[in-house]
Amino acid sequence: MRLTRHACPTGPRWALDGAFLSPAFSLSLLAQATDAQGLLRACRTEESARGDLLAPIDPHQELWAAGVTYLRSMEARAEESDIGARLYAHVYESERPELFFKSPGWRVVAEGRPIRIRRDSDWNVPEPEMTLLVNTRLEIIGYTAGNDVSSRSIEGANALFLPQAKIYDAAAALGPGIVLTDRAGVRDLPITLEIRRAGKTVFEGMTSSARMKRDPAELCRWLGAELSFPDGALLMTGTGLVPGEAFTLQVGDEVAVGVGSERLVNVVA
Repeated sequence: MRLTRHACPTGPRWALDGAFLSPAFSLSLLAQATDAQGLLRACRTEESARGDLLAPIDPHQELWAAGVTYLRSMEARAEESDIGARLYAHVYESERPELFFKSPGWRVVAEGRPIRIRRDSDWNVPEPEMTLLVNTRLEIIGYTAGNDVSSRSIEGANALFLPQAKIYDAAAALGPGIVLTDRAGVRDLPITLEIRRAGKTVFEGMTSSARMKRDPAELCRWLGAELSFPDGALLMTGTGLVPGEAFTLQVGDEVAVGVGSERLVNVVA
């Protein structure tokens, strides 16, 4: 089953497998449900979904992210900064993961909408990430494709600058839909990244969520340690695909992120 969120004249509407759900349905409501299947059955209508796709997150929900969960990510952080190399190696090996707030739902970019690079940074990259939907009990109930757009030059200058490297307008994209599944369904998803410039592919790569150092459910447990999510949350789980030192995003680049069956495409503005 797959959820999508659409722009409608009366306001955003969620749909399940191409059929609108009741206007009263929200992702927050699903995250609170003890019987998710029952809720979806009760809310389903016979009305075919239509309208432009919106980011699959409620405006007041939170998008969080994990870092250095793949070996390639740890290596990339070392490339950014000699000072930070030991720090990120420690994070990779540590029992406690790196977790940070990425965006409120209202700021998240949808499929087909423009993402941005910071104008005060000269080294910027996309980060394709399996993004989990978790309920109020921190259980995995779905996944989508995510792009954690980042400034490598700012993070590389000082690890304490991480919020500025990660959090700014149009730096987080999700979509186009959410595939409903459990923790077993996210253990080995293909993850791809393709960047096209002036019609030509300038970077492409593939990995799998199976190559994560940490179990996805473990990241969710840490996210909920001393922190509650009464409306559920979405969690980016880190990237295993990072372009090399010579690459930086440019305005006009088309970035395609694939996670499982979801393909998220955005152009850099």
